[in-house]
Amino acid sequence: MNDLKIVTGTGNKKLAECIAQYNQVPLVGATVERFPDGETRVQIDENVRGSDLFIVQPTCPPANDNLMELLLLLDAAKRSSARRITAVIPYYGYGRQDRKESSRVPISAKLVANMITEAGAQRVLAFELHTQQIVGFFDIPVDHMLPSAILLDFLCSEKAPRFLRPGESLAVVSPDEGAMKRAFKIAEKAKSYFVMVTKKRKSPTETEATHIVGDVTGKNALLVDDLSLTAGTLINAAALLKQRGAKQVGAYVTHCLLDERAFDRLAESSIDVLLTTDSVPVLAPNHQFVSSGRLVRMTCAPLLGEAVRRINAEASMSGLF
Repeated sequence: MNDLKIVTGTGNKKLAECIAQYNQVPLVGATVERFPDGETRVQIDENVRGSDLFIVQPTCPPANDNLMELLLLLDAAKRSSARRITAVIPYYGYGRQDRKESSRVPISAKLVANMITEAGAQRVLAFELHTQQIVGFFDIPVDHMLPSAILLDFLCSEKAPRFLRPGESLAVVSPDEGAMKRAFKIAEKAKSYFVMVTKKRKSPTETEATHIVGDVTGKNALLVDDLSLTAGTLINAAALLKQRGAKQVGAYVTHCLLDERAFDRLAESSIDVLLTTDSVPVLAPNHQFVSSGRLVRMTCAPLLGEAVRRINAEASMSGLF
């Protein structure tokens, strides 16, 4: 390795350890503390001068704390004379605020991109951004990794629930218009039927599934989306799918940001199993929905670890995209 070093904050230390293990390097120590007034203090505990430094830090809940840790780690690395600094962001918070939807609102995803660049990042390695346009918000190179291969490999393995095996008996479902391209690509690769659910939004946190484009009668269904905060969109779509004749319903989200209340709603829903990755920690690890095995996590560490290896070796990334 060309002076490869990996450091992390508190956002997802277990994932950072797995990425470091994949590359057969020890994780660089870092101190992260909170002052009594809530300020964050970080310190990189080892010499990183001249190194190719990768900072692994998702900006998942608590979003502002984790974002601040990332910015401070970037600044610390810059002031410590690291040769190159790459921000590895398994989950990019503020990604949903990627356009000006009404008057007098910020484009927060662009602001965060500016902050990350100004703090010292020279490159970004991201995993499943909410929209592709976020890549263009950065004025530095961005490698955008997608999870489709992770999901498809799992669905074809013996670990997957039998009703979710790819083929003509499975309908891959977009729970809203925003997830249509993502779900269509999965359906195409899985050689499965594609269906879309339309919804209308009642409030920032409440939606209603209204129509289904396609026929799910007698089929099993897999809802596909990039993230879920309240599970409302998934639950409403699953209920409508069952009403229209679907046999069993599963769901997949890359970033599972569900709290206790969301898991309570999922436990009573028509969703038999929720698939996700380990891009963010489980916010309610002791919930019955999790402990009963209805939440199934797939690791993204090999994909991100291989991306880190190739960036460090100045090798081609095209095979990973």
